[in-house]
Amino acid sequence: MVIILVRTVILYLIVLFTIRVMGKSELSKMSPFQLVVIFMIAELAAIPIESSTASLINGAIAIFTLLFLQVLISLISIKSEKAKNFLNGKPSILIEKGEINEKELKNLRISINDLMEQLRIGNAPSLSDVEYAVMESNGELSIIPKADKKPLTPSDMSLPKEKQTMPLILIADGVLYRENLLSLGWNETTLKKQLKGLNLKEYTDVFFAFCDESKKLHVYVSSPDKRKATEVTPCATS
Repeated sequence: MVIILVRTVILYLIVLFTIRVMGKSELSKMSPFQLVVIFMIAELAAIPIESSTASLINGAIAIFTLLFLQVLISLISIKSEKAKNFLNGKPSILIEKGEINEKELKNLRISINDLMEQLRIGNAPSLSDVEYAVMESNGELSIIPKADKKPLTPSDMSLPKEKQTMPLILIADGVLYRENLLSLGWNETTLKKQLKGLNLKEYTDVFFAFCDESKKLHVYVSSPDKRKATEVTPCATS
């Protein structure tokens, strides 16, 4: 019992020291490579604790070896952008100048619903308010709002505010979300009429459509090569 207690305390101090040397950034970013290192350190520390026959020195050497490799690779990543991109990955632009990058969404296996969820978490519930959205190498979504949609300053607070509603998805990948449509008080006739004004005859012609806080419809259609999805506006009538 005493031996297990002593071994546990020693390994705890070794692991604590290792994590501290790795630095705060390792815990804040947690790239795939760094996550693997953390799991390996935890496993190596557990073996000598669980088995009294396992060598404590060998476990400590293995942990310090991982620490050395992690610090070395971190230094290499600082010096070489290629090495950093290989180990940690590089940011992916999901929304660029208000356009959805369909190809990048497919490469990352992110659905429109997943993207909208992340935008809501990032205090950007309306996609039409977003100028850029970048999936960082650590998996976090960075959101850059459009110039006229940036947070209000104290001097702007005197402006009257209209009552807003929750932005809802109406069409995603050509599929109609009827429950969301009904919750807005709309029906398919109303929606089809608005789509007709955009020269869109079928739901399958629409990549993504949603209603913003002001109950304004926003429709995105795919480019011919399926690389971008751009918001469309009604054609001018003579």
